[in-house]
Amino acid sequence: MAAIDDINSAIDNLAAAIKAATLDPKPNYTVDGQSVSWSDYLHNLTTKMNTLMTTRQNLAGPYQRMLRVKSR
Repeated sequence: MAAIDDINSAIDNLAAAIKAATLDPKPNYTVDGQSVSWSDYLHNLTTKMNTLMTTRQNLAGPYQRMLRVKSR
């Protein structure tokens, strides 16, 4: 399934971005009237990760394991 492959790829990319943001945290700052909030950036990444993981789970669909039963 191409959709699940794309979602898995996006999850891998987000995981790498979250890892990079947490390994080398940066402070919030403002330059020429533009503010950069690293905590908001990390929150945005984790929210997207949760959404993608939920989407992946929904695409997988419900599965039931069927067992064969012999009657005697």
